[in-house]
Amino acid sequence: MTAESKIESLVLGGGCFWCTEAAYKLLPGVKHVTSGYAGGKEPNPTYEQICAHTTSHAEVIKIDYDPAQVSFDTLLEYFWKVHNPTQVGGQGNDMGPQYRSIILYANDAQKAAAEKSRAAAAKIFRDKLTTEIVPLVKFWSGEDYHQDYFAKHPNEGYCSYVIAPKVKKLKHALAG
Repeated sequence: MTAESKIESLVLGGGCFWCTEAAYKLLPGVKHVTSGYAGGKEPNPTYEQICAHTTSHAEVIKIDYDPAQVSFDTLLEYFWKVHNPTQVGGQGNDMGPQYRSIILYANDAQKAAAEKSRAAAAKIFRDKLTTEIVPLVKFWSGEDYHQDYFAKHPNEGYCSYVIAPKVKKLKHALAG
């Protein structure tokens, strides 16, 4: 990394953060991905509170990336490929508001890019997109045991049956 490199961040959610974290770690230019919570009003949310629906937060990831290596627009284009932005109330069998499709913007430029990206994606999907685009008020890092979950537990049931096939498909798409 050069002295001029500047790391920027994007926060988004597309279902289980274990899945989206594993997916974004595949992209060149992504320097770090942190699983956490955002989009709600409760301070210091915990995984248990999120699962009990006692907060309005979503499971999200904070993507730290080098814009000289990967653009914000590319990160957003990838977002539409790593989850189903038309599903209401969750992703696959992961149901609940914490698994909603959401992009949290940090500034007006991110908001405009997210809205433009959503409009382009809407032309591709047959069903209506459910993705929220909302201001990022605060990102709360998830508990340590959620970080790098797929990398640490590749043989755990959910990882091997849900995440591994998705990662394999994404690796193939990125290589081709």
